[in-house]
Amino acid sequence: MDKINFSHVPVLLDQVISGLDIKPDGIYIDGTCGGGGHSSEIAKRLTSGRLLGIDRDPDAVKAASERLASYNAKVVQGNYSDIMEIAKNEGASSPDGILLDLGVSSHQLDTIERGFSYHGDAPLDMRMSQSGQTAADLVNGLSEDELSRIMFEYGEEKFSRKIAAEIVRQRSIKPIETTGELAEIIGRAVPAKFKRDKNPCRKAFQAFRIAVNAEFECLDKGLDDAFELLKSGGRLCVITFHSLEDRIVKQRFASFCKGCICPPDFPQCVCGRTPRGRLVNRKPIEASENELEANPRSRSAKLRIIEKI
Repeated sequence: MDKINFSHVPVLLDQVISGLDIKPDGIYIDGTCGGGGHSSEIAKRLTSGRLLGIDRDPDAVKAASERLASYNAKVVQGNYSDIMEIAKNEGASSPDGILLDLGVSSHQLDTIERGFSYHGDAPLDMRMSQSGQTAADLVNGLSEDELSRIMFEYGEEKFSRKIAAEIVRQRSIKPIETTGELAEIIGRAVPAKFKRDKNPCRKAFQAFRIAVNAEFECLDKGLDDAFELLKSGGRLCVITFHSLEDRIVKQRFASFCKGCICPPDFPQCVCGRTPRGRLVNRKPIEASENELEANPRSRSAKLRIIEKI
């Protein structure tokens, strides 16, 4: 097979490496390995330690495996939401650190035929794993109400009802099969004055991508299992790219750090609950001006770090 050009500029790289507090003999898991950008920087700091990379995209697994071939590292195909089972199978239980770099990769966005981008015309796909139902299946199969709900909840799209109605009208004429067709439909549904500053497709495309890949369900389970898996003193680093993801991570980290949950009027604690983690950074870490200039896609990135007690 030809070598896959899986270019990936890892965001917040220095901050991630610092946040993981890497021990040369430690075990580390990159649950969203991508092209191996973060992974290679983790792996090169290990001596007797090792790295396990996980990614649902077979293109990413191939590219990262090639990139990490000279290190004590292994990359497997899977979903980070199954991190507990994968780590057990690969002998990587009780890791010292775990990284989750959420969202769509630069390679997936830039490979137009994968159907993630509204900047070209390609089959309406959006599957990170390259298997299962596509965005076209959702767009052509879901009810108008469900289409509207997905765009509103996963994209915070305020014109979700208008776009959903236009999708249903258009698909009654012919199935919607490409990214270009969906982009045209969205463009017609969004009022002109809201199309001047930002591309009107951004929120709806984000929403359908999240739905196709069950991203929030994966995040919900993945955060719990990743934190559970960590050894005491181990760290979990999570990079998010939009407010919905960041809110989930922020709230989950807060729950890990919460102690007693007894009602305030109880004279003493009866629940016995103690904090299981401590926040390494109170506020999310964002890209510096230098990084923003070098990599504009880092603009929306936020890094949160928690240490298991």
